[in-house]
Amino acid sequence: MIHPALVKKQRIILCILLVLIIMTIVLGMGIGDASLSYDRLLPTLFGKGSFTEEFVLFSIRLPRIIITFLAGIALALSGAILQGITRNDLADPGIIGINSGAGVAISIFFLFFPIEVGSFVYMLPLLAFAGALVTAILIYIFSYQKNIGLQPVRLVLVGIGFSMALSGVMILLISSAEREKVDFISKWLVGNIWGDDWPFIWAFLPWLLILIPYTLFKANRLNILSLSEPVAIGVGVSLEKERISLLLTAVALAASAVSVTGGISFIGLMAPHIAKSLVGPRNQLFIPVAIMIGGWLLLVADTIGRNIIDPSGIPAGIMVALIGAPYFMYLLLKKQA
Repeated sequence: MIHPALVKKQRIILCILLVLIIMTIVLGMGIGDASLSYDRLLPTLFGKGSFTEEFVLFSIRLPRIIITFLAGIALALSGAILQGITRNDLADPGIIGINSGAGVAISIFFLFFPIEVGSFVYMLPLLAFAGALVTAILIYIFSYQKNIGLQPVRLVLVGIGFSMALSGVMILLISSAEREKVDFISKWLVGNIWGDDWPFIWAFLPWLLILIPYTLFKANRLNILSLSEPVAIGVGVSLEKERISLLLTAVALAASAVSVTGGISFIGLMAPHIAKSLVGPRNQLFIPVAIMIGGWLLLVADTIGRNIIDPSGIPAGIMVALIGAPYFMYLLLKKQA
């Protein structure tokens, strides 16, 4: 049973995060290349704005804000799952190569297959999932030892190796590609949120509507998997079955996110850690906080990045990396201490 004081603390933190998210969304709706005054936001939202105001808000700003927030949620939840099933605080879908696997699949399809505009949007998450799944399976195989089981530190090291190798594959793929396609993949590599239109939201949303409730349903299993293997087996948990199902969930969440945002790392690393420091390690408590933090962090990174330098701004992936890379080093040094 979870102590009522912790539940109360979680609800207060969620309310604070909700306020921060709303403030960031309002700020993001009002600033950009085509400014939209804040006193015109509500009238425009309710259909009483000019053609230009409605175009800027509904065709440019809102889709990007929504897809960014949803992607942050998916990456944070993917990181929380990976850290639970590997018992490694450094696990993140970007760091251990899952995002790179998704990127290679998307690059191959984009470069060598005919693209149909109508179906391309809905194919992207599936293609990304296929590439990420193959990568995750290979990482799992190389990290697993028959007599010992899954090696958490080994998994991170193997994943980093795969990430670097797959990034090299992507660079090799684009070295002889057309300039237009090179520009697209280059933007993907640095985490430039490009899927900023309503069809991408409709393609992405079903993944979250299915996988978030499933993960919350499995929260207690994640608590058990975070313990040692003998303890998990002792309480009757089928380790491999649960790990595989949750690994598939983490891969699907990360792949669906990066298919529209590009190669963004560190959200899945930072958000679960911050959430655990606030409400403790119980998955039922920290997962809702982590997904809110993940969505907010990516929103803040994109809002700052797209407005800090004219005309094109700084990709959200770079803004997140500026914070996340030092945080990763801090956690690595803390783990070794």
